[in-house]
Amino acid sequence: MYRATQSLSTSNGTWINFTLPVLLSVALAIRLKTKNKVKRIWCKRWLKDKKKFGIANLLRELQETEPTDYKNFLRMSSEQFQKHLTLVLPLIEKKDTVMRAAVTAEVRLAVTLRYLATGNSLEDLKFSTIISPQLLGKIIPETCDAIYKVLQKTYMKFPKCEEEWKQIALEFKQRWNFDTCVGAIDGKHINIVKPPNSGSIYYNYKGKFSIVLMAVVDAHINLLWCRQVPRDVYDLKPSVI
Repeated sequence: MYRATQSLSTSNGTWINFTLPVLLSVALAIRLKTKNKVKRIWCKRWLKDKKKFGIANLLRELQETEPTDYKNFLRMSSEQFQKHLTLVLPLIEKKDTVMRAAVTAEVRLAVTLRYLATGNSLEDLKFSTIISPQLLGKIIPETCDAIYKVLQKTYMKFPKCEEEWKQIALEFKQRWNFDTCVGAIDGKHINIVKPPNSGSIYYNYKGKFSIVLMAVVDAHINLLWCRQVPRDVYDLKPSVI
């Protein structure tokens, strides 16, 4: 019986003969695969409607009707929020594009404060902020960096001269009856997801992975110094430090 054939050239120059039924079967399989493939959307519909569901509307309502709930939501009053917004605005404000409107500085600061207040996952925060977890993962670190830059010099003053150190020691003596003390130091394990190929570098005695945040405060528990330090330094005895 006669069968129509079709030759196909390969990368090495050889020729492979296919019968037409085989070619038709392959073409049909590719077509069905393409047809049945679920198309991915650029953004979910409800995430686009920020004016209706966004956190900005909630904040306005709380500010006008329930100031106590507003403070509970962001851990600060509306006056304090506006003050901090004015400080960080030049560092976190973004411009609109032809593709979409930028997330406002007000919302960027609000979602960051809410994240710091609750510690909720980004996947959870997307429902209350109407912002995708991917974008939240960019907004929060950027805003935290801006907050540190504008507030560090005011609220984390490290002594610069002998007189300032003596004043701290005097306050420790008067308030806590500790003589010749210029600071109280302690650390905190901040749990993290284990970085790739890090071995046991971030593994701690609690059986989790963490970085160590070390801080020094004065007699009034005001921060003087705060840094991330290697875990082996934190594990040393106080007398050695």
